[in-house]
Amino acid sequence: MDAGQGLSTDEVQSLREALAAGRKPRVVFTASAGQIAGQVGQVVELTDPEVSDEFVVVRFGRDELPFSPADLAVAPKGAGRRVVEPKPEPPVQEPPAVAEPEFVLDTPRVPTPRREEPKVEHVDQQVEKAPARRVAKAAKPKSPAGLTVTLAYADGEWTVAAQQGSKALAKPYVVKPAEALKMVALVDVPGVQEAVEQILGTERAEAEQQAEKLRAELAEIEARLAELREAR
Repeated sequence: MDAGQGLSTDEVQSLREALAAGRKPRVVFTASAGQIAGQVGQVVELTDPEVSDEFVVVRFGRDELPFSPADLAVAPKGAGRRVVEPKPEPPVQEPPAVAEPEFVLDTPRVPTPRREEPKVEHVDQQVEKAPARRVAKAAKPKSPAGLTVTLAYADGEWTVAAQQGSKALAKPYVVKPAEALKMVALVDVPGVQEAVEQILGTERAEAEQQAEKLRAELAEIEARLAELREAR
C-alpha cells in the first residue's frame, strides 16, 4: 500500500464533501505519521485549518486524533485496517530440580537399612505472556482558537465585543467612556490615546453645551413659575 504522499487540496475538499454527505471516508497513514504508517483510519471531522495545521480528525481504534494532510493519503478501495502487534516472547522454563544422591551405610556387624530416595517433583513454570501492545501515535494537544476582543466607538457610544474563532462569545454591549479609556490605556500604540482623548473632548463639549441649554431653559421655567405665584 503506497502511503508516501500526503493529501492534496482537491482530496481534502473531497473529504469535506464526503463528510457533508454523511460518510466517513477512509485514509491511510503516511510515513510522516510515525509508527502507524500504512494503517487505515476513518475521517470523522475537518476543523479550521487556519487555527491548526492538524485539522483532519481521524478515528483510529478507539481514539480520534488530529493529523495534518501530510500525515494522510486516500485509502485504496478495499483497504482495511492492519494492526501491527509485537510477537509475544517465548515461555521461559526453569531447569528441573536435581534429585538428592543416594547414601548407603554398611557396617560389618549391624546392617543399616537402605534409605529411600526422596521424591522430588519436577515443576515447570511458565512466564505469562506479555500482553500485546498496540502502537499508535500519541495524541497531540489541539490548539485553541484565537480570541478577539473589540472596543468600538460609534454614534456617541462605546461598545465591547468578544469572539473566539468563528464563535461569538459576547455580543457588542455598551460601556462607560471612563471604562473605555482604561481599556485603551492598556494599548501602548502611538496615536490611539490621542484619538480617544479627542473623542472624549468632543463629547464633553457637546455635553456642556447641552447642560447650558438645559440650565437656561430651567431658569426660564423658574421665572415663569415666580410670575404665576405673584399673580395669585
